Amino acid sequence: MNNNLVNQRIEILFLYDISYNNPNGDPLDENKPRIDYNSGYNIVTDVRLKRTIRDYLLNYRNKDIFVKEERKADGSLKSKDEQLKDLSSLSLKDELIKKFIDIRLFGCTIAVEKNTVALTGPVQFKFGKSLHKVDLQYIKGTTVLPSGEGRSQGTMTSKYILPYSLISFYGLVNEKAAEYQNLNLTYDDINLLFEAMWNGTNFLSTTSKIGHNSVLLLSIFYKPNTMFQINNLENLISMESEKKDEEIRKIDEYKIIIDNLIDKIDQHKDKIEKVKIKCVPELNTTYKGSNTNLIEKIKSLVTTESFEF
Repeated sequence: MNNNLVNQRIEILFLYDISYNNPNGDPLDENKPRIDYNSGYNIVTDVRLKRTIRDYLLNYRNKDIFVKEERKADGSLKSKDEQLKDLSSLSLKDELIKKFIDIRLFGCTIAVEKNTVALTGPVQFKFGKSLHKVDLQYIKGTTVLPSGEGRSQGTMTSKYILPYSLISFYGLVNEKAAEYQNLNLTYDDINLLFEAMWNGTNFLSTTSKIGHNSVLLLSIFYKPNTMFQINNLENLISMESEKKDEEIRKIDEYKIIIDNLIDKIDQHKDKIEKVKIKCVPELNTTYKGSNTNLIEKIKSLVTTESFEF
């Protein structure tokens, strides 16, 4: 028996902020940052976060990743069948699970000839959402190079950006989904997941993504065989600021109210094995109207560990 296999439910709360960029463009809407136009809040898909995680694991940890872009010598993209050509169809599922960490984490659905593999990922994320209304801005500019022969001036450029957004993600590690499907999900995999969330977000460096900063990563590890989860941790925190939501531009212009989060942890502490946490020192949090150190407050309730990355 592998004692390193994940055998407990884990809930995740992840906050990061962005400054003057586009955290997740919608290709069907002029690549605008995704906005819930009823609320004015910024939306980020779970696919975007998973892409950040996969890229970090591939580029910084040299892990085998299944969902990635691969090209042939002529520059064309490899098909799914071509990516799988070195794997035996007789044991495709087992080989996929053993080789690719992103399949152990997020699952996959693959059909190769007569062999179909459908795995539900034990790690799932809801869509991310900002904790405040955002200010969508349309930016125009010019390029140095003309767009075609005979043109003497550079062309006009334009893009949509958000001056600021504090984005919250809720995630869940379902140990039963890993167990029932024999995914062999290990704590090493989960530790790499957390590292990739934090460092991968900080390391985003494309034109539209530079300016991402991890702010808070909190995970609740429930006692094994405790069939319980608090659920929707992102709804247990809120933002307060002297500025209007759309005017916020940096982390020291607001505070995060943690009353409901702390109260829930206190209420269910008998079911919690430990909490692991990492946050930037600039994050201001309040409990019952007073400035409170989030880590110290949780330490007073349950066993608490720090992420070491």
